[in-house]
Amino acid sequence: MSNRWVTLTIVPQLGGRLMQVRFGDHDYLWVNERLKGQYFPPAVSAAQRTWFNYGGDKIWPMPEGNDDEQHWAGAVGSVLDGGEYSFEVLSQGETCAVRMVSPPDPQVGLTYTREIAIGADSPEIRFNAIMTNVTGHPLRWSAQSVSQYDVTDPKNPAELNRDFWGFTPANPQSAYLNGYHVRTGSASNAAYRVRDGLFTLHYGERSGGEPGGAEQGGEVWIDSPDEWVAVLDGGTGYAMIERFHYDRTAEYPGKATVIFYSTGIPRTPRTTPPADAPPRPPIYYVEAEINSPMILLAPGERYGLRTEWYPTRLGRTLETATYAGAVGEPLTASATPQGLSLAGEFGVFFAGQLVTHFYDRQGLRIGSAPVAGVTPLQPVRLAATVQAPAQTARVSLHLIDPRGVDRGPLGEVMVIPLASPRPR
Repeated sequence: MSNRWVTLTIVPQLGGRLMQVRFGDHDYLWVNERLKGQYFPPAVSAAQRTWFNYGGDKIWPMPEGNDDEQHWAGAVGSVLDGGEYSFEVLSQGETCAVRMVSPPDPQVGLTYTREIAIGADSPEIRFNAIMTNVTGHPLRWSAQSVSQYDVTDPKNPAELNRDFWGFTPANPQSAYLNGYHVRTGSASNAAYRVRDGLFTLHYGERSGGEPGGAEQGGEVWIDSPDEWVAVLDGGTGYAMIERFHYDRTAEYPGKATVIFYSTGIPRTPRTTPPADAPPRPPIYYVEAEINSPMILLAPGERYGLRTEWYPTRLGRTLETATYAGAVGEPLTASATPQGLSLAGEFGVFFAGQLVTHFYDRQGLRIGSAPVAGVTPLQPVRLAATVQAPAQTARVSLHLIDPRGVDRGPLGEVMVIPLASPRPR
C-alpha cells in the first residue's frame, strides 16, 4: 500500500504484521533475514517451544507474564503473534485503508483487528488496533503496539548503528525512580538517561569494560504523559514519531505508557568461525512499544488503540515533537537592522509552507509572513530574515499544507530585541 511518500508492506499471514515502512529510500523496520520467505504456524511454534521473530510491527496483549490467566505467557504458540489474519481492502483512492482480523486466541480470549490507513497527500500512517472479547465472561487487558526498528549501520549491515536514538517525554511526577524503570538488563545501563525533560535511549552506548565485551540490551519502562515516542538515526536524519492518546485517569500496565526494548550486542568470539560457515546476519533492533490503558471488556465488547506515525527527516538531535513536526533545534527570533531573524531545525510531517505570525505585547496578531516551502523528505534548517511590524514582541511558526490547512505550530518564542548601541 503506497502513496508518493511511503510504501507499506503488509503480511496478514505473519500475525497481521506491518512488515516494512519505506519513506523515500529508507526502510525503518527490522526484518529477520533468517526467516524471510518462511512461515511457521502457531502449532509449530508451540511444539518446538520457539518464538519465530519475523520482525516488523505487530500488536501484543499486556500485561505479560506466566503468573496466571490475567497475564500473557508470550509469543510462543500465540495465534495473535503468528496466526494467519484475514485481509480486506476497505478503501482506495484519496484514502487507502485495509483491515486484518486474527483468529480467536483461546489463551487470552481475544481477537485482534488491525486497520491501517494512509492518505494521498502526506506520509502520515493511521492505525486502529481493536481487541474484542470473544469469551462469555469479562476480561481485562491492554493492547500494545510493538515496532521493531532496524539499528544496523546503513553503511555496513554487519555492524550496529551507534548513532541511533529513542526519545519520549519524561514524567516530572514519575512513579519510577530516576523517571524510568529498568525491567530487564542492567539498571546502570549507560544507554538510558533523562535530560531536559526527555527520556533518551542511545543504542550501543558503551558502558565501559573490556574491548570487545558484551553490551547488554534490555527493557525499560517509562510513564510518559505527553503522547509521543520517537526514534532517530542521527547519521541519516531519518526519524519516526509515533503519536498516541493518553488517558490521565486510566491505569496502564505497570504504570508504563511507553516501553523500549533493545537487543544485546554480542561479545567478540574468542575463535574465528570456519571459512565455509554460512554467514549469520546480526540481530540488532530496538522496539518502541506503546501501551493502551487496562480495559475491562464485557463479553463481545471491543476497544481500539489509535495511533499515528509520522516519518520525517531532521538533523542529529530531537528536542520535542508537535502536531506539525519534530523539533531538532528550537525556534529563535532576533531583531536585527535587516529585519527579524528566524532560526531553528525541524522535520515536518506534511509538505507545505512555513508561515510566521507576529504578535504585539498585548497578544494581538499584527501580521503574518511566508518563510519557506518545506517537505517531509528534507530537513528544515531555518535561517531566514523576514520583515515584521515594529511592535512585534512574539512570533510563532506554523506549517500550512497545500490545501491551506494549518497543521499547527513548530514553535513560539519571544523576540530577542535589538541590542542598544553602547554609549561612547
